[in-house]
Amino acid sequence: MKLKQILLIVAVSAVSAIGSVMIYGKLTGSKNGTFVQTSPDGKVPVNYAGFFENGTGAGEPVDFTKASSAAVPAVVHIKTKTAAKKVTNNLGRNRNDGGMQDLFERFFGEDVFNQRYQPEQRASGSGVIISEDGYIVTNNHVITDGGEGIADEIMVTLHNKKTYKAKVIGKDPSSDLAVLKIDGKNLPFLLYGNSDNVKLGQWVLAIGYPLTLETTVTAGIVSAKGRSIGINSRQSRTPVESFIQTDAAVNQGNSGGALISTDGQLIGINSAIYAPTGTYAGYSFAIPVNIVKKIVNDLIQYGDVKRGFIGISYPSVDTENDRLVKQAGIADGQGVYVLAVPTDGAAVQAGLKKGDVITKINGNPVASGLEMSAQVASFKPGDKLPVTYVRNNKEYTASITLKETAGKADELAAATIAETLGAELETLDSKKAAQYGIEGGVLVKKITKGGAFSKTRMQEGFVITSVNDADVTNIDQLGNAIRNSETGVYFEGIYPEAPGAVYRYPLIIEE
Repeated sequence: MKLKQILLIVAVSAVSAIGSVMIYGKLTGSKNGTFVQTSPDGKVPVNYAGFFENGTGAGEPVDFTKASSAAVPAVVHIKTKTAAKKVTNNLGRNRNDGGMQDLFERFFGEDVFNQRYQPEQRASGSGVIISEDGYIVTNNHVITDGGEGIADEIMVTLHNKKTYKAKVIGKDPSSDLAVLKIDGKNLPFLLYGNSDNVKLGQWVLAIGYPLTLETTVTAGIVSAKGRSIGINSRQSRTPVESFIQTDAAVNQGNSGGALISTDGQLIGINSAIYAPTGTYAGYSFAIPVNIVKKIVNDLIQYGDVKRGFIGISYPSVDTENDRLVKQAGIADGQGVYVLAVPTDGAAVQAGLKKGDVITKINGNPVASGLEMSAQVASFKPGDKLPVTYVRNNKEYTASITLKETAGKADELAAATIAETLGAELETLDSKKAAQYGIEGGVLVKKITKGGAFSKTRMQEGFVITSVNDADVTNIDQLGNAIRNSETGVYFEGIYPEAPGAVYRYPLIIEE
């Protein structure tokens, strides 16, 4: 091919390329274009700020070996044993069973139908040494006897196979944390990191003893932060949850083990997995170390947790909270609706009222009661905490000095139970109780349309005197009776205008 022909082909190709680019630029830059990739000022999108600094933005190679080597010696295997024992079913005596039960009770004792034997139980989990003299943090559920008690024997085995008998320093079911102590010196231990600095997509390592295996290290990334999954409500009425979610493989036996950063620092205690099939399915949850530090320090210093309270009552069900928040004018539904503010609590002194919506705690957004509790969990009574709330579509910020209690139990119970039952309730005055010939009760002042009580034939003015045959003389007892019942509940009581008649109303409590 002659040189002139070659040059002609190159020229035509160049013109075609330049023309294509110009046409694309006109199309993408046109007001009628449907897709403009660049911002008007030519800058990258705001979410990419800093992404291309010192390079192209491509991730650097990550080395897990140093972090693993440093952390593995400080993660221990915990084995527990609970002796066989006789437990009570608490079924109570059947009043209408005839003479057969009486016959058995004469020979075997009155409680023969209420007792059973629980066989010996063995379980295992993981733990993290946090001091050279043998303090260990683990999950509360790792060291229990299957209930609210502590296992009879707790043994700790180090990575080097040395075994120690451990004693429990303290436990906190609300956060699912416990502190153990073994007699040791110069033990390896993990340094605390800062879980507030953990970022989405960050590499993390989970270390523990899963499925009866020896020390196991798995890697993953941080999938989410501030997760609430409701699992701690199984062991506490005041759950605290703000989990770090990762996709590092975690299974049974990993509970209480370490979640570490690639620089070897402890950033969380592995606590739970989401496992529809019973084994790891890609979602594991760890308690942030900033919550761990506060709980551990309290347990070591006091034996229990010194928890600060804002002093409000809020909806226990997220869907109900969302409904009330939107009803209060918060379009995106983000915030915590204030059901009640006890007259002796911290919030009332800071000016909060029923109907306010708390949107931030210490500058951090909150969208549920569990998220709010997790933000407060790192603080102690006496600490001042900035709380942002919305009232009548206006935003305010108040400084709340946390107290040791949430406030008057009766006022809080009234708000919580009222939400559950859909009614305005009040403990019956003692003088009126005497007038009606009863020891006490709970007055149903108002029944909310669409609430649980509205689905029964109960009328306003009804006085509840018992729940499932358990006597009730005040709102606190009413709340306890409902919590101790299954979903099926029946209320008995009187109407003041007809004190001689006892009425019963069955109800299905929807969770």
